[in-house]
Amino acid sequence: MRCSTAFTMFVLGTFTAALALVHHSLAVSITDIQGPAWLSPLQGQSVQNLTGVVVAKGKSGFFLRGDPSPDIRVSNGLNVFSSSTSVLSQVNVGDLISLSGKVSEFRSSTAPDNLFTTELQSPTNITVLSTNNTFSPIVIGKDRSPPTQSLSALDVGKDGWLTVPNNQSQVDSANATLQPTKFGMDFWSSLEGQLVTIPNPVALDFENTFGEFWVHGDWTVTGKNGRGGLTLTFGPNGIPDANPEVIIIGAPLDGTKNPKVCVGKTFQDITGVVVYQFGFYYVLPLTAPVVVSTPDPTVPPTTLKSDSNACVLTIGDYNVENLAPTSKTLPTVANHISNFLLTPDIMFLQEIQDNNGETNDGTVSANLTLTTLSNNIANLTSAINYNFASIDPVNNQDGGAPGGNIRQAYLFNPAKVKLAANSTPGDATTATKAIRSHNGGVSLTLNPGRIDPSNIAAWNSSRKPLVAQWETTSGHTFFTINVHGTAKLDSSSTQGTFRPPVNNLVEQRTAQVEAIAKFIKSILILDPLASIILAGDFNEFVQTRSVFKALDGIMLELDEISGIPPVERYTYVFDQTTEQLDHIFVSPVVALRGTQVEHIHVNNWASTISLRTSDHDPSVAKVKVC
Repeated sequence: MRCSTAFTMFVLGTFTAALALVHHSLAVSITDIQGPAWLSPLQGQSVQNLTGVVVAKGKSGFFLRGDPSPDIRVSNGLNVFSSSTSVLSQVNVGDLISLSGKVSEFRSSTAPDNLFTTELQSPTNITVLSTNNTFSPIVIGKDRSPPTQSLSALDVGKDGWLTVPNNQSQVDSANATLQPTKFGMDFWSSLEGQLVTIPNPVALDFENTFGEFWVHGDWTVTGKNGRGGLTLTFGPNGIPDANPEVIIIGAPLDGTKNPKVCVGKTFQDITGVVVYQFGFYYVLPLTAPVVVSTPDPTVPPTTLKSDSNACVLTIGDYNVENLAPTSKTLPTVANHISNFLLTPDIMFLQEIQDNNGETNDGTVSANLTLTTLSNNIANLTSAINYNFASIDPVNNQDGGAPGGNIRQAYLFNPAKVKLAANSTPGDATTATKAIRSHNGGVSLTLNPGRIDPSNIAAWNSSRKPLVAQWETTSGHTFFTINVHGTAKLDSSSTQGTFRPPVNNLVEQRTAQVEAIAKFIKSILILDPLASIILAGDFNEFVQTRSVFKALDGIMLELDEISGIPPVERYTYVFDQTTEQLDHIFVSPVVALRGTQVEHIHVNNWASTISLRTSDHDPSVAKVKVC
């Protein structure tokens, strides 16, 4: 009996579909699931009879280890996700099990910059094949070592991960094969789900609000400073070093609590599993890390002291973080200025709030804030009675906390300097300009004044630079510019899919530096030998060279010309990096006379984050202005 053609096609089609279903559910290995690229080649597929040894267990699942692959790009670890107590109760650490489930690429939050992470969901058919199996973790630094400069192959451009424009490509879209010997994100991805040990960990920052903190272990690192942190520096190829050889210590799997940490604190070896969550690679420790040592929190005062020479000045720079007259931190700020900065001749201050702080009632004057700070300093140092200079902003137009009206301000010692004679003070909306003075020199139309405050591209919802012309007791004049750049709020994760990472509002900070550079040039055109000091919180790294390009050839960065070692150039701690957001620049003639600078780590050497007065460290410089 012959089958009809239609019947034959039906049978063949049914058989093909059945074969495909069988193939779809064939037993695979963990390395088959992980594959050598960012996304699993089996994403979305159901797998059966997957085997592995349970190496760790938490409240939301457990981690399996399978047979290793000879390819270092391929992890043999896998997170099995389940919060079901009935599932979790079936397995214990050391069990060799088989199970079924669905391969999934999971994003741990709704943030679009987060990477996907491979896991097995909806585990079923769990069978314990044997118990009490032994296993050893991968020892980072011994069995595998992370790269030390670059995060991702997609961070192309002369500034690497800081290259502008940002977000030119995405890791998940490119889905390239991993290069774990070259790039830090690839390295940690190749260990996804693996049990690892971090030998002799060193903390690189304070813990965040979830008790998580960054560490490096006993392996090769770059940018290590004297405190034990890793500083943002340039790599040997001239590209900014992203410090990819670090990892976050997350919440312990056994429910214990991480200790309080600070930069340079050390621990016993930490063993846990590598995961990606909330935008970064983590090690989830099996139990809470044990502290071995805590660095001495003692901070020596500056060695740079005010000079009897009228032309030699000390300059202080300090972001005092939302300082109001009633701030609990005000007496400590006064103590820092008095006893650690040793009352510089001029203090550049940022984040001075108005007289009632964050009460949003239209108040903009900060005379009470500055008077209270000055009086507190005078009580500590009777020899110094600071005067102050600032310009009140338009209410709620300069960013920061609503109602706070933060602004830059100067404290100055009238025994050393005063605002240049015959000065007319400026206001919030009128630009000051450099003009030829009656005696042939240079003066400002408004002193103190603001730079181009109507420039929306530069100063929208941001602080306008505070410019002043000063006169020494010997009659020489010089200029200062006090800066507070727009913040990096809402930037993307440095270990996210967007490459290079989104450095939020970098275009505005670039426009700000360009406006400042244009103003400086207007002075130098009239007087090429003008003494100019530019300082403050730029909210940007000099390693983002595109932002500071406009200053090339007209201003010199003080750390560079004063010979500060690159690893000691930091005023701020964020995530894995000690970094410099606060900078001092001087005009060429000031640089030629010789300069000195020191960063005084009264905040970021604190033994706990709660003991910090500000998130910035102040700096002191010594310069000759005439």
